[in-house]
Amino acid sequence: MASGKLGPRQKMINLMYLIFIAMLALNMSKEVLSAFGLLNERLADSNTATEQRNTAFMSNLATKASEQPEQYNAVKQKADQISTMSNELDTYIADLKSGMVSTLKPEETEDYEVQDKPDYLDQKLFAGDNLSKEGKEFIAKIDAYREGVLSLISDTYPSVASDVEAKFKTQPVERRDGVEVPWLNYHFEGFPLVASRTKLTQMQNDIKTTQSEVLSKMLAGQQAAALSFTQYNTLLEQSKSAFYSGEKFEGGIVLGRKDPNTKPNRVELTLDGRPLSEDQYSIVNGKVMLNINAGSPGDHKVEGNLIFLENGKETEVPVSASFATISKPNAAVISADKMNVVYRGVDNPMTVSIPGIPDNKVSASAPGLSKVSGSKYVMRPTTGTTVTINANGTLPDGQKISTPKEFRIKGIPAPIGAVRGETGIVRMQRQGLEIASISAILEDFDFDLNLRVTGFSFKVSGQPTVVVSGTKLNGPAKAALRRAKRGEAVQIYDINTSISGSGVKLKKTAPVFIELTN
Repeated sequence: MASGKLGPRQKMINLMYLIFIAMLALNMSKEVLSAFGLLNERLADSNTATEQRNTAFMSNLATKASEQPEQYNAVKQKADQISTMSNELDTYIADLKSGMVSTLKPEETEDYEVQDKPDYLDQKLFAGDNLSKEGKEFIAKIDAYREGVLSLISDTYPSVASDVEAKFKTQPVERRDGVEVPWLNYHFEGFPLVASRTKLTQMQNDIKTTQSEVLSKMLAGQQAAALSFTQYNTLLEQSKSAFYSGEKFEGGIVLGRKDPNTKPNRVELTLDGRPLSEDQYSIVNGKVMLNINAGSPGDHKVEGNLIFLENGKETEVPVSASFATISKPNAAVISADKMNVVYRGVDNPMTVSIPGIPDNKVSASAPGLSKVSGSKYVMRPTTGTTVTINANGTLPDGQKISTPKEFRIKGIPAPIGAVRGETGIVRMQRQGLEIASISAILEDFDFDLNLRVTGFSFKVSGQPTVVVSGTKLNGPAKAALRRAKRGEAVQIYDINTSISGSGVKLKKTAPVFIELTN
């Protein structure tokens, strides 16, 4: 196209053709932009939760250090240094993101499909072929954080140090053509705003996760030492939640940490305001076992103090617990083993029992309910929005009890597409994607279901969508994949998912995106 002598008209045609190709190359799929935005939201939520855990950890550590400085001061000093470095880098990245978002109109901050311009970071971090002053500052802050953390943990926690080294390295990156590219250019130059915004949020996630992991490991070595007794709560441990009138109570007062070496030196307890005598309690494996009668129906209060010797001084741990004594039942107790609802199309474990009545004298019935053994049942609802379970039992005196209980029926939540068991945006080599199997998972679902993928759509930006049958890329999909560029995100969507051996229709499966690393 560029050889030989060309006339002005042909030169203009060739130039327009090159511009058209460049426009196609830069035309990132709107779906990919939205995916980056959604991933940014999920990372932001995760960052908030992790930051709350870190804050609670530091507050708890400060309390321990004030109560037992010899045991925890050294840990707190290192923890403070880690937190300070993490907060400084996190704040810097947050300010950088705020500057990016400020270039958008208010109504565009969550409209990810319009956040396709790379101008802000390109102008802020780069100056021609070199880094700008701000770009050099960005690299310097990452390097300072990495080296600062490594200086504190590299000798003590090598596995964490290796992870920090990998996550925060800023060495040049080799492209697939063999050319080394500076780290900042490789990750941020020319990328859409929403992609860079998501990458910065991911860096914040790495910072907070690193802080959390380091803090946890630093404290782990101190957990064998005795904690301050002022931080303990007392618990009432009992064999069952309620007792018949006149029945002997079975239970005891225990500390939150059960330890045979943690025994009170003296016990001062009352039951409903009456002091307990020494023959009404015993100390076994750190627990104060109560040898008392359950008493008459109603609520009963156990109060007082467990007295421990700490550093030569007595420390009182207050006790305030209660238990209820009830009359013999005249109604059944029906509960779902795993949830307050039952799910359509799966086997929901159920327990149906009546206190005081043996299992062989109790029966239950409902559409889709079948007995397994004893008080264990399985509910497999099919239609409708509610189901009522009727429990029937016979008391020792021959009296019949019948109790209905209504449960809501919910559908199985939407699956999420996965490759190599990973969801969302997955970074991998194209050779790995060519042989990888596409699957679907149910995140945070209480049941293990055998999900089966029968097909999906495969999309490379700028190329036609390929419909695939089965779980692996077919020939046309592999051909499209080979034409994709390094760093490009390909989409796998319209994933057809079903439950093996079940006719239940699942909700639409969420897509998975793969960022090619070579």
